[in-house]
Amino acid sequence: MTSTATTISPTTRTARLRLFFAADAVVTGANALIYLAAAGPLADLLGGDAATYRLVGAFLTAYAVLVALYARSGLPSRPGWAIVVANLLWVVASVEVAVVGALGLDGLGRGWVLVQAAVVGAFAVLQARALRAR
Repeated sequence: MTSTATTISPTTRTARLRLFFAADAVVTGANALIYLAAAGPLADLLGGDAATYRLVGAFLTAYAVLVALYARSGLPSRPGWAIVVANLLWVVASVEVAVVGALGLDGLGRGWVLVQAAVVGAFAVLQARALRAR
């Protein structure tokens, strides 16, 4: 049996790393804007309180800006790993919110939180793999 090793150039590794963090910033920023602009309708649809959606939207806006700045930087490892850890903490907190029914979310709201957790978890895995590959 023959095996061929595939090597990825440092330029490609950096481009992937930048892509995964930039995509995280874009998705997070879009989510933040929706939370800020449509807090009332979201509360009606998913349960919870409009003020909470605004608060989460403000937090996500700041987080998206930080992740975007990192994606445009020289990509030092330590801040990249901090973002991965923050994303993993978001996943854990989201699962807890969905499981215990915190924030007054209804069934659809809990499902939405779990979908978001899966997306954030996927970003964390992709980012961690890309950081490790450097």
